[in-house]
Amino acid sequence: MTTSLNTSIWDGTEALLFDLDGVLTPTALAHEQAWRTLFEDVLAVEGVGPEYTDADYYAHIDGRPRYDGVREFLASRGLTLPEGQDDDAPTERTVRGLGNLKNRLFAQIIEDGIEPYPGSSRFVAAARERGVKLAVVSSSRNAPAVLEAAGMADLFPIVVDGNVAAREGLPGKPHPATFLRAAELLGVDPAAATVVEDAVSGVEAGAAGGFRAVIGVDRGAGEDVLRSAGATLVVSDLDELLPA
Repeated sequence: MTTSLNTSIWDGTEALLFDLDGVLTPTALAHEQAWRTLFEDVLAVEGVGPEYTDADYYAHIDGRPRYDGVREFLASRGLTLPEGQDDDAPTERTVRGLGNLKNRLFAQIIEDGIEPYPGSSRFVAAARERGVKLAVVSSSRNAPAVLEAAGMADLFPIVVDGNVAAREGLPGKPHPATFLRAAELLGVDPAAATVVEDAVSGVEAGAAGGFRAVIGVDRGAGEDVLRSAGATLVVSDLDELLPA
């Protein structure tokens, strides 16, 4: 696909499949803060290093299902914990207990509400005006609550989130299964659907799924990194794809 941005992104695109955190809403920052709080404590309790950095978020956590992120980070420090159960209390030192603690920390951070990215709101409005079908594809189990808090719940008839993935046995990103399921639910061939992602694992999922294109939104991962992961084009904000 060429990068005549105002026109080419729309040509042949029947559906747009959006990641949520970091693409539509700035909740990626809240997720980053919650993960940092969680793992700084874990490393202190375990007495291991190196210390947690932003690079850990992008390398091991960003875009992955919550429990996968816990496992990936622990493995990066040579740590293993019992898997536990989905309903483990946040005080349990298990993979799922830590994941549930992260979820509690995230909920506390966003409880005052969320404002979507203005450029993303304009891009979604333009897509709706053109009759493009829309879906949200998120690893987070908080996606419906985040969409509601951002006032965007009515804009997306299809939401394939961490709850749907668990219920239907769909592997998480970087596997393309959740994006493919969203396209199926919209009744659109993947070759006519465009993925919009800010996470490396999400871009990899889009690139692996046979979609028409993958738009990388660079919120910190880096343009070169997103292109290397398979992004067709990279923008810093979705309003770059709208007419001037």
